[in-house]
Amino acid sequence: MTEISPTPNVKRPFSNNTIDRFGVIDIGSNSVRLVVFDGAARSPAYFFNEKVLCGLGGNLGPNGELNIDNKKRALSAIKRFVLLANSMSANLSAVATAAIRNAPNGKEFCYEIYVKTGLEVSVATGEEEATLSAKGVLLGWPDVDGLVCDLGGASMELAEISNGNVGLAKSLQIGPLNLDRVHADAIGKRDYVKSKLIELRKKFNKTYKTIYLVGGSWRAIARLHMDLSNYPLKVLHEYQINADDILSTIKWINKRSLKEIRTMTTISNVRLDLLPTSGIILQEVVEIFNPKK
Repeated sequence: MTEISPTPNVKRPFSNNTIDRFGVIDIGSNSVRLVVFDGAARSPAYFFNEKVLCGLGGNLGPNGELNIDNKKRALSAIKRFVLLANSMSANLSAVATAAIRNAPNGKEFCYEIYVKTGLEVSVATGEEEATLSAKGVLLGWPDVDGLVCDLGGASMELAEISNGNVGLAKSLQIGPLNLDRVHADAIGKRDYVKSKLIELRKKFNKTYKTIYLVGGSWRAIARLHMDLSNYPLKVLHEYQINADDILSTIKWINKRSLKEIRTMTTISNVRLDLLPTSGIILQEVVEIFNPKK
């Protein structure tokens, strides 16, 4: 990870022999999130959890630079989160992913965060991001086997999990914000995603009966499936869908306008705007990796 030197007045995680309350700021392509945990555990319960949609990975400059207004929103959220974490006496760390990792002014923004908040930002590589996502799944379900697929705004990460371990882990720059920027039409997006996934499938050459989906765009599709099927519980965590139902839901999305979908679901407008492109990505994942669920 790429790091900015820490400052003494910010509490760092795991700095003592015992681990008490600690927090993590996740600076993503769509949102900035603060989660505070009450101590370490295999699957820790969170004490505080809040996110702000900042869209760092969207409206990029001609060379992929982070947008000024989006940076302001993100910095404002981070300042507030630092104050909240300090008020909770939480050791705090921050991790940034693809939006900052890929932007030519990403390091500059990390330094701005450091200067204005005293907070060190670690920038995860694509493989690190994929591995961390897979480890998150294993913390909740240590015995599962399959493939973890984490879709952010700018990138998608894939990682094998088996027998409590993470295997091959890779990252692709096929997040919906990236695709919407470089491909104006659905056919161009689909062809690009298909080519990237077919190439990656040569490395992930096993049979994966289950794909574990991580990320807000996947949750939006699952939420829509819940709404369409009148599922009685509105709990997305551990929600299971077979592959055929996923493809049917995506087909339903493709036949309707966002205006029509908006009247039929509880998905936020920000996630809804990314729904068609997210559906293209998920359809290609399902068809190329051929899971059962």
